Amino acid sequence: MKVKIIALAVMAAVIYSCASKVPVAATPPAEPKTEVITTAAGEPKILVMTADMAAGKAAYENNCAKCHRLFEAKEYSKEDWAPILVRMQKKSHLTDAEMAPITNYIYTQL
Repeated sequence: MKVKIIALAVMAAVIYSCASKVPVAATPPAEPKTEVITTAAGEPKILVMTADMAAGKAAYENNCAKCHRLFEAKEYSKEDWAPILVRMQKKSHLTDAEMAPITNYIYTQL
């Protein structure tokens, strides 16, 4: 029993000593970035990438590229994307909260 208590105390001391002692400063919100995309009609469109859209783009690239190439949003209409996104959400086992930024990112590209 003493060995278990000593081992637990040593583990706690190691974990405590590895913890960061420096307070983490709050990071200022990132400024929106702009991205130029081409519409289905071939016209350039300036898209302002907010933090939410950037998160959706990153989630799209990280989750969807695991299994197949990344499709340009303009390759399909919004009506075509809806069942595709539902089907892919089931296949990739993403929750609704994880899928929402991806869906928003795709729809803003159209």
